[in-house]
Amino acid sequence: MSATQNVRAMTPPKVAERKGGVPLVCLTAYTTPVARLVDPHCDVVLVGDSVGMVLHGLPSTLGVTLEMMIMHGQAVRRGLEQSLMIIDMPFGSYEESPEQAFRNAARVMAETGCAAVKLEGGETIAETIRFLAARGVPVMGHVGLTPQAVNTFGGYRVQGRGSDAERIVSDALAVSEAGAFAVVLEKVPEALARRITGEVAIPTIGIGASAACDGQILVVDDMLGLFGDFRPKFVKRYTELGEAAAAAVAVYAREVKERRFPAAEHVFADAPKPADADASNSGQAA
Repeated sequence: MSATQNVRAMTPPKVAERKGGVPLVCLTAYTTPVARLVDPHCDVVLVGDSVGMVLHGLPSTLGVTLEMMIMHGQAVRRGLEQSLMIIDMPFGSYEESPEQAFRNAARVMAETGCAAVKLEGGETIAETIRFLAARGVPVMGHVGLTPQAVNTFGGYRVQGRGSDAERIVSDALAVSEAGAFAVVLEKVPEALARRITGEVAIPTIGIGASAACDGQILVVDDMLGLFGDFRPKFVKRYTELGEAAAAAVAVYAREVKERRFPAAEHVFADAPKPADADASNSGQAA
């Protein structure tokens, strides 16, 4: 990494300084190639426990393990030069006690090179956030709809409507006062997101929480349109890679069946040509 890239690299304090400034750009990533793709454009890259649903086909985030998060965190780290990498602490890895949370967060940071972790929960987790922050573990909070509590909520429902708004405000304030450097607001009404953003001292990162927040985050596979049947209201699809990929696979299958692939330009001759020799030395194979 060059000296220039070191200067540009995001840190938790730099994220905190963006409160009320230029909105923070955040996306998830779970692999090295995607990390390289998003890194030039993002302030924060989150290795989210959504990896369980997106890449592993799990029905929720609850089955994600610490080992899974570490593996994907290591992959993403290899693809980043400037974005701040944050890793989700999975369900069951931090709720038992602050000591458990520190032990597992320290392991995640040591084995992945991440600069911070993200914990779900508000007032109930504030003591743990304070414990971690005091021991050198930067924490991003997450309130509103917290997917690890999906069974408690009875589904992925909007949180903070009506009198329930005060609960979300209290959670966000507790996270901020405990020492988190930023907080994700997920699936809350716009007016509530605006109020919380105005009341907490740290940046708010919205996902289904309106442009009133200090930044935005989406699951990268959602905004790229890789899932044809998954269209939550809060996601804008910036392209339809799923449709393009399906069409490409269909063409490939047809050409194989019709013996049109591989064509002459994809086949090696008995006497190697210079281009063949170069390809053979590249080390590329299926």
